[in-house]
Amino acid sequence: MSAGTKKAVWNFTPIEGVARVYAVASGKGGVGKSTTAVNLAHALSNAGKRVGLLDADIYGPSLPRMMGINGKPDIKEGMIVPLKSHGIAVMSMGFLVGEDSALVWRGPQVTKALYQMLRQTAWGTKDTPLDVLIIDMPPGTGDTHLSLVQQAPINGAVIVTTPQDVAVADARKCIDMFQKVNVPIVGVIENMSGFTDPDSGKLHAIFGSGGGLRLARSCNVPFLGEIPIDMALREAADAGAPYSDARGFYTPIIDRLS
Repeated sequence: MSAGTKKAVWNFTPIEGVARVYAVASGKGGVGKSTTAVNLAHALSNAGKRVGLLDADIYGPSLPRMMGINGKPDIKEGMIVPLKSHGIAVMSMGFLVGEDSALVWRGPQVTKALYQMLRQTAWGTKDTPLDVLIIDMPPGTGDTHLSLVQQAPINGAVIVTTPQDVAVADARKCIDMFQKVNVPIVGVIENMSGFTDPDSGKLHAIFGSGGGLRLARSCNVPFLGEIPIDMALREAADAGAPYSDARGFYTPIIDRLS
Protein backbone atom coordinates (compact mmCIF):
# COMPACT_ATOMS: atom_id res chain seq x y z
CA MET A 1 0.00 0.00 0.00
CA SER A 2 1.50 3.34 -1.01
CA ALA A 3 2.08 6.15 1.47
CA GLY A 4 -1.05 8.19 2.14
CA THR A 5 -3.42 5.45 0.91
CA LYS A 6 -6.07 4.28 3.37
CA LYS A 7 -7.83 0.97 3.28
CA ALA A 8 -11.59 1.27 2.74
CA VAL A 9 -13.61 0.98 5.93
CA TRP A 10 -16.79 -1.10 5.73
CA ASN A 11 -19.59 -0.58 8.25
CA PHE A 12 -21.71 -3.69 8.72
CA THR A 13 -23.65 -2.26 11.66
CA PRO A 14 -27.38 -2.32 10.80
CA ILE A 15 -29.10 1.03 10.34
CA GLU A 16 -30.95 1.84 13.54
CA GLY A 17 -34.70 1.37 13.15
CA VAL A 18 -34.45 -0.41 9.78
CA ALA A 19 -34.89 -4.14 9.25
CA ARG A 20 -33.92 -4.48 5.58
CA VAL A 21 -32.30 -2.20 2.98
CA TYR A 22 -32.60 -2.45 -0.80
CA ALA A 23 -30.96 -0.29 -3.47
CA VAL A 24 -32.76 0.44 -6.74
CA ALA A 25 -30.13 1.11 -9.39
CA SER A 26 -29.73 1.24 -13.13
CA GLY A 27 -26.27 2.30 -14.22
CA LYS A 28 -27.97 4.72 -16.62
CA GLY A 29 -30.27 7.70 -16.26
CA GLY A 30 -33.67 7.98 -17.88
CA VAL A 31 -34.79 4.36 -17.51
CA GLY A 32 -37.40 4.97 -14.82
CA LYS A 33 -35.35 4.00 -11.78
CA SER A 34 -36.91 6.59 -9.46
CA THR A 35 -40.39 5.72 -10.70
CA THR A 36 -39.65 2.08 -9.92
CA ALA A 37 -38.34 2.91 -6.44
CA VAL A 38 -41.43 4.99 -5.64
CA ASN A 39 -43.88 2.36 -6.86
CA LEU A 40 -42.11 -0.46 -5.05
CA ALA A 41 -42.39 1.63 -1.88
CA HIS A 42 -46.11 2.21 -2.46
CA ALA A 43 -46.69 -1.47 -3.19
CA LEU A 44 -44.88 -2.52 -0.02
CA SER A 45 -46.81 0.05 2.02
CA ASN A 46 -50.11 -1.16 0.55
CA ALA A 47 -49.10 -4.67 1.62
CA GLY A 48 -48.91 -3.48 5.22
CA LYS A 49 -45.17 -2.92 5.48
CA ARG A 50 -43.53 0.05 7.23
CA VAL A 51 -41.51 1.62 4.42
CA GLY A 52 -38.91 4.36 3.97
CA LEU A 53 -37.53 5.99 0.83
CA LEU A 54 -34.05 7.51 0.68
CA ASP A 55 -33.16 9.68 -2.31
CA ALA A 56 -29.44 9.02 -2.84
CA ASP A 57 -29.39 10.98 -6.11
CA ILE A 58 -27.80 14.00 -4.45
CA TYR A 59 -27.37 16.03 -7.64
CA GLY A 60 -30.76 15.25 -9.16
CA PRO A 61 -33.26 14.49 -6.39
CA SER A 62 -36.72 13.70 -7.74
CA LEU A 63 -38.51 12.04 -4.83
CA PRO A 64 -39.98 15.26 -3.35
CA ARG A 65 -41.98 15.84 -6.53
CA MET A 66 -42.80 12.18 -7.11
CA MET A 67 -43.98 11.74 -3.52
CA GLY A 68 -45.85 15.04 -3.52
CA ILE A 69 -44.10 16.61 -0.53
CA ASN A 70 -41.82 19.54 0.21
CA GLY A 71 -40.51 21.49 3.17
CA LYS A 72 -37.58 21.02 5.48
CA PRO A 73 -37.36 18.10 7.93
CA ASP A 74 -37.13 18.78 11.66
CA ILE A 75 -34.21 17.84 13.87
CA LYS A 76 -35.12 15.99 17.06
CA GLU A 77 -32.55 14.85 19.61
CA GLY A 78 -29.81 15.22 17.01
CA MET A 79 -31.62 13.10 14.39
CA ILE A 80 -33.31 14.15 11.16
CA VAL A 81 -37.04 13.45 11.18
CA PRO A 82 -38.03 12.25 7.69
CA LEU A 83 -41.10 13.71 6.04
CA LYS A 84 -44.09 11.45 5.50
CA SER A 85 -46.11 10.93 2.34
CA HIS A 86 -48.87 8.33 1.95
CA GLY A 87 -47.53 6.64 5.08
CA ILE A 88 -43.98 6.38 3.69
CA ALA A 89 -41.00 8.02 5.43
CA VAL A 90 -38.99 10.03 2.87
CA MET A 91 -35.60 11.75 3.03
CA SER A 92 -34.06 13.67 0.14
CA MET A 93 -31.54 16.42 -0.48
CA GLY A 94 -34.37 18.00 -2.45
CA PHE A 95 -35.96 19.01 0.87
CA LEU A 96 -32.92 21.15 1.65
CA VAL A 97 -32.16 22.56 -1.81
CA GLY A 98 -34.65 24.31 -4.09
CA GLU A 99 -36.00 22.29 -7.00
CA ASP A 100 -34.43 24.71 -9.49
CA SER A 101 -31.09 25.04 -7.67
CA ALA A 102 -27.99 23.15 -8.77
CA LEU A 103 -25.96 21.46 -6.06
CA VAL A 104 -22.24 22.01 -6.73
CA TRP A 105 -20.44 19.61 -4.40
CA ARG A 106 -17.33 17.48 -4.54
CA GLY A 107 -17.29 13.77 -3.73
CA PRO A 108 -16.48 14.00 0.01
CA GLN A 109 -19.41 16.37 0.58
CA VAL A 110 -21.75 13.96 -1.18
CA THR A 111 -20.43 11.07 0.92
CA LYS A 112 -21.03 13.01 4.13
CA ALA A 113 -24.56 13.98 3.08
CA LEU A 114 -25.37 10.37 2.21
CA TYR A 115 -24.10 9.22 5.62
CA GLN A 116 -26.25 11.80 7.41
CA MET A 117 -29.39 10.87 5.49
CA LEU A 118 -28.70 7.17 5.92
CA ARG A 119 -27.56 6.92 9.53
CA GLN A 120 -28.61 10.20 11.17
CA THR A 121 -32.26 9.98 10.13
CA ALA A 122 -34.87 8.67 12.57
CA TRP A 123 -36.25 6.05 10.19
CA GLY A 124 -37.83 3.94 12.92
CA THR A 125 -37.43 2.84 16.50
CA LYS A 126 -36.30 -0.34 18.16
CA ASP A 127 -39.92 -1.25 18.89
CA THR A 128 -41.35 -0.11 15.52
CA PRO A 129 -38.59 -0.34 12.91
CA LEU A 130 -39.09 0.09 9.21
CA ASP A 131 -39.62 -3.24 7.51
CA VAL A 132 -37.92 -1.99 4.35
CA LEU A 133 -35.83 1.04 3.36
CA ILE A 134 -35.71 1.59 -0.40
CA ILE A 135 -32.74 3.61 -1.66
CA ASP A 136 -33.13 5.37 -5.01
CA MET A 137 -29.59 5.38 -6.40
CA PRO A 138 -28.14 7.88 -8.87
CA PRO A 139 -27.11 6.77 -12.37
CA GLY A 140 -23.68 5.23 -12.90
CA THR A 141 -21.34 3.21 -10.69
CA GLY A 142 -19.48 5.98 -8.91
CA ASP A 143 -18.66 7.35 -5.46
CA THR A 144 -22.22 7.29 -4.15
CA HIS A 145 -22.61 3.58 -4.86
CA LEU A 146 -19.31 2.67 -3.21
CA SER A 147 -20.05 4.94 -0.26
CA LEU A 148 -23.44 3.31 0.22
CA VAL A 149 -22.10 -0.24 0.42
CA GLN A 150 -19.29 0.91 2.70
CA GLN A 151 -21.64 2.72 5.07
CA ALA A 152 -24.36 0.12 5.59
CA PRO A 153 -25.18 -3.54 4.95
CA ILE A 154 -27.39 -3.76 1.84
CA ASN A 155 -29.72 -6.75 1.60
CA GLY A 156 -29.92 -6.56 -2.17
CA ALA A 157 -30.01 -4.47 -5.33
CA VAL A 158 -32.89 -4.22 -7.80
CA ILE A 159 -31.58 -3.41 -11.28
CA VAL A 160 -33.77 -1.39 -13.65
CA THR A 161 -33.26 -1.28 -17.41
CA THR A 162 -35.21 -0.65 -20.57
CA PRO A 163 -35.13 -3.21 -23.40
CA GLN A 164 -32.77 -0.96 -25.38
CA ASP A 165 -29.25 -2.34 -25.91
CA VAL A 166 -27.60 0.86 -24.66
CA ALA A 167 -29.49 0.70 -21.36
CA VAL A 168 -28.86 -3.04 -20.99
CA ALA A 169 -25.11 -2.52 -21.42
CA ASP A 170 -25.01 0.00 -18.55
CA ALA A 171 -27.26 -2.17 -16.36
CA ARG A 172 -24.82 -5.05 -16.89
CA LYS A 173 -22.01 -2.87 -15.50
CA CYS A 174 -24.21 -2.01 -12.52
CA ILE A 175 -24.78 -5.70 -11.80
CA ASP A 176 -21.05 -6.34 -12.07
CA MET A 177 -20.30 -3.50 -9.64
CA PHE A 178 -22.69 -4.80 -6.97
CA GLN A 179 -21.41 -8.34 -7.37
CA LYS A 180 -17.83 -7.15 -6.90
CA VAL A 181 -18.75 -5.62 -3.54
CA ASN A 182 -20.81 -8.69 -2.51
CA VAL A 183 -24.27 -7.10 -2.66
CA PRO A 184 -26.85 -9.71 -3.73
CA ILE A 185 -28.82 -8.97 -6.90
CA VAL A 186 -32.55 -9.27 -6.23
CA GLY A 187 -33.19 -9.26 -9.96
CA VAL A 188 -33.76 -7.24 -13.10
CA ILE A 189 -36.85 -5.18 -13.93
CA GLU A 190 -37.45 -4.26 -17.56
CA ASN A 191 -39.10 -0.84 -17.60
CA MET A 192 -40.80 0.81 -20.61
CA SER A 193 -41.17 -2.63 -22.14
CA GLY A 194 -43.84 -1.58 -24.61
CA PHE A 195 -46.78 0.71 -25.24
CA THR A 196 -50.27 -0.51 -26.01
CA ASP A 197 -52.24 1.85 -28.23
CA PRO A 198 -55.51 2.42 -26.35
CA ASP A 199 -57.41 2.88 -29.64
CA SER A 200 -56.14 -0.10 -31.62
CA GLY A 201 -54.88 -2.34 -28.80
CA LYS A 202 -51.65 -2.84 -30.73
CA LEU A 203 -48.45 -3.24 -28.73
CA HIS A 204 -45.53 -1.06 -29.87
CA ALA A 205 -42.04 -2.10 -28.72
CA ILE A 206 -40.70 1.46 -28.75
CA PHE A 207 -37.41 0.60 -27.02
CA GLY A 208 -37.12 -2.93 -28.39
CA SER A 209 -38.07 -6.08 -26.55
CA GLY A 210 -36.56 -8.78 -24.37
CA GLY A 211 -33.47 -6.86 -23.27
CA GLY A 212 -34.17 -7.24 -19.56
CA LEU A 213 -34.78 -10.97 -19.81
CA ARG A 214 -31.62 -11.52 -21.85
CA LEU A 215 -29.63 -9.49 -19.31
CA ALA A 216 -30.97 -11.49 -16.39
CA ARG A 217 -30.23 -14.80 -18.08
CA SER A 218 -26.72 -13.81 -19.14
CA CYS A 219 -25.89 -12.62 -15.60
CA ASN A 220 -27.63 -15.59 -13.99
CA VAL A 221 -29.92 -13.40 -11.83
CA PRO A 222 -33.74 -13.45 -11.49
CA PHE A 223 -35.91 -11.63 -14.01
CA LEU A 224 -38.57 -9.76 -12.02
CA GLY A 225 -40.88 -8.74 -14.84
CA GLU A 226 -41.81 -6.13 -17.43
CA ILE A 227 -43.35 -2.73 -16.71
CA PRO A 228 -44.97 -1.23 -19.83
CA ILE A 229 -45.21 2.43 -20.74
CA ASP A 230 -48.39 3.60 -19.04
CA MET A 231 -49.82 7.12 -19.20
CA ALA A 232 -51.37 6.73 -15.75
CA LEU A 233 -47.96 5.84 -14.31
CA ARG A 234 -46.40 9.01 -15.71
CA GLU A 235 -49.30 11.16 -14.55
CA ALA A 236 -49.10 9.77 -11.02
CA ALA A 237 -45.36 10.47 -10.82
CA ASP A 238 -45.76 14.07 -12.01
CA ALA A 239 -48.65 14.65 -9.61
CA GLY A 240 -46.90 13.10 -6.62
CA ALA A 241 -49.76 10.65 -6.23
CA PRO A 242 -49.76 6.86 -5.77
CA TYR A 243 -50.10 4.87 -8.98
CA SER A 244 -53.10 2.60 -9.10
CA ASP A 245 -51.34 -0.64 -9.99
CA ALA A 246 -54.54 -2.24 -11.21
CA ARG A 247 -52.71 -4.75 -13.38
CA GLY A 248 -50.41 -5.82 -10.55
CA PHE A 249 -47.05 -5.04 -12.17
CA TYR A 250 -45.26 -4.44 -8.85
CA THR A 251 -47.03 -6.90 -6.55
CA PRO A 252 -45.02 -10.01 -7.60
CA ILE A 253 -41.78 -8.05 -7.22
CA ILE A 254 -42.31 -6.96 -3.62
CA ASP A 255 -42.54 -10.57 -2.48
CA ARG A 256 -38.77 -10.72 -3.00
CA LEU A 257 -38.24 -7.66 -0.79
CA SER A 258 -40.23 -8.89 2.23
